[in-house]
Amino acid sequence: MEITLSYLQSAVSYLQTGFSAVAPFVVLLGLLIFVHELGHFLVARMCGVRVEIFSLGFGKKILSYKKGDTTYCLSLIPLGGYVKMFGDEMGAEIPESEKKFSFTHKSVSRRIAVVLAGPVMNFLFALLVFAVVSLLGEEVRAPLAGDINADSTAYQAGFRSGDQILGVEGESVKTWDDFQHLLNQANDRSVRIEVKRESSEQTLNIEAKPKLSPNPNVLSLESMVGEIDGLSASSRAPAIAVRPGLPAYKAGFRVGDFIKSINGKPIKYFRDIENALLAYQGHQFNVEIERFTNLDFKNAQNLTIAVPAISFSSLAVFGFEAPDLYLAKVMEKTPAIKAGLKDGDRIVEVNGKVPTKWEDVLSSVKGYSGVGAISIKVEREGTVQAFEVTPQMSAHMNTQGGEEKRYTIGIIPYVSMAPPAIVTLRSTGLISGFSRGLEKSCQVTVMTVVSFLRLIQGIISPKNIGGVISIGQAASETFKIGISHFLSMMGIISINLFILNLLPIPVLDGGHLLFYTIEALRGAPMSIRKMEIAQQVGLAVLMSLMVFALFNDFSRLFSSL
Repeated sequence: MEITLSYLQSAVSYLQTGFSAVAPFVVLLGLLIFVHELGHFLVARMCGVRVEIFSLGFGKKILSYKKGDTTYCLSLIPLGGYVKMFGDEMGAEIPESEKKFSFTHKSVSRRIAVVLAGPVMNFLFALLVFAVVSLLGEEVRAPLAGDINADSTAYQAGFRSGDQILGVEGESVKTWDDFQHLLNQANDRSVRIEVKRESSEQTLNIEAKPKLSPNPNVLSLESMVGEIDGLSASSRAPAIAVRPGLPAYKAGFRVGDFIKSINGKPIKYFRDIENALLAYQGHQFNVEIERFTNLDFKNAQNLTIAVPAISFSSLAVFGFEAPDLYLAKVMEKTPAIKAGLKDGDRIVEVNGKVPTKWEDVLSSVKGYSGVGAISIKVEREGTVQAFEVTPQMSAHMNTQGGEEKRYTIGIIPYVSMAPPAIVTLRSTGLISGFSRGLEKSCQVTVMTVVSFLRLIQGIISPKNIGGVISIGQAASETFKIGISHFLSMMGIISINLFILNLLPIPVLDGGHLLFYTIEALRGAPMSIRKMEIAQQVGLAVLMSLMVFALFNDFSRLFSSL
């Protein structure tokens, strides 16, 4: 009964959150549909077609206003819209005197122009939106190095965690993408990279030889990218694990706590904790933390822990360590829980090897041969216990959006990455703003087209397809973050509408364009019967896609409860 009640409470909470997303969702979708239909409307009027209805939304009309030949209306269901043109019904009888106003009786080129105007308007609107974002200030990844391991090629070349990349071969770098682009062009040759050291503000020149590797970004047209082993923008979040019996545990710290500040000094990354602590060893100091009750990192409890004046020579002596090897969650009905593993266990050995990071554990499980079991030793309440776990094959979504099958045992560690460092770039004028808007629109267009291709190729899982619920969630979340993020999301969805409507599916604009192209090539329109059959097939395909997208939305919704 308690489980059912908890589930219902979670569902109610989720629905309440959903209602709060209605306004941003309606604004986003309503504006994009208005822009699309406005394109059809304006070009139809320019081509001499009589427009009978211009409706924002479907269903029952809430408000309507007639001017000239056109009735402008707002309808009940805000999930679409339409422009009703005179003479656009297949097989309609049109009086000779009225044919000059009929859409069907216009030349093929004019009909193509009217139909094409909607998608093109979505592209132009996206260009405008991205230009506005560029003028307001676009947040992009800063060219700052993340965590660099001492045994990596990057460290040996001279890079250190937190280094700011200033330039490559004298060419200035403003963003991490700029830096990546220059590495891609290095072509397996040594390059001079100028960096500013975080700790000393010293400027250094480092010689490094990027190597070409397969591009992990499946939405990119570039198959290979330049990389320097160990150099990335990724940094560990300041989440900690705490050893029982040591000063940190006695002071009140617990596994999974996030360090926010030490004596008022903000802590961004795990690597910042040790130096900040050592500065106060032997003195009393305060540490602000966030303590979360679950893995979705919501409902944080903010605490301040007063650490007494004690002496310690390192992070380990104080009692802090990276939380990688601690189990945050052992999933129900999995090999791990059946074997006896529990939340909070610390993995100390896997198949006779001592792991130093989560990747060591992951590699051992992924490399399972399918025979026998994996030996796992964990530390629990001060004692070491051994377990035999037999992995099972299961399907998982990877970071590129594809679905892969691999061996798993059902454990989730306390691994958390910090958000990348951000820099805000602003265009200095209208020309540069619209130039950036065009560049961004083209980038998103390419990415969208490639995503469709990757879906067809099976590289990206169809489980990534989302519907109105996904759009509503994205609208809500980006609106909370800020207007620039909301506008960027609007621009991305506008480009998606541009591409989607050009697909050669009857009932979509692309389907009509296909019919008119065939008509232009053969010199005569297709038969009404063939077009009706095509429209029915197209409608069935479109409805199937909508149902599938909605199914994915609800699957994600209930899996998060």
